[in-house]
Amino acid sequence: ACALGWSPPQRDTVRCLAGGPCFSAHLANGSYAEACSACGRRRGGLAWVIGEPELRLLLGLLAQAAPRPAPSLFWVGLKRNASACTNEEQPLRGFSWESAGGGAAPQEVPAALGRWVTEPVRSCLTTRCAGLHLAPAAAPGGGPSWGWKE
Repeated sequence: ACALGWSPPQRDTVRCLAGGPCFSAHLANGSYAEACSACGRRRGGLAWVIGEPELRLLLGLLAQAAPRPAPSLFWVGLKRNASACTNEEQPLRGFSWESAGGGAAPQEVPAALGRWVTEPVRSCLTTRCAGLHLAPAAAPGGGPSWGWKE
């Protein structure tokens, strides 16, 4: 899975979980659709974050790749289709992981992954995308401050 991009990743911008997925970071300004296309050309898809191990790995990778000190938004495969409504009781607020290559995207995530920078717009009529927002201030525990952002 990749976070966004155009150019081939450098060796140090790829990280893998033991026996699990690999993530790469690609820096470019672009839309969600452009990011999906760029990842697809690399035979991957936008990243899914289904648990804390993936989140920690992705946060470390993106903190290393992100320009400092400005906040950064990275596209991940988080999308709410027009037929789905915002649901404030769910960690992902009605958004779900977009499947790539016909794979089954997991829909459930731990409550700890339900951190939003700002709450998404309440809607049931419009397709919306969300990214992983990194802020320059460190979070408690020394890692980057993060949250989902529509």
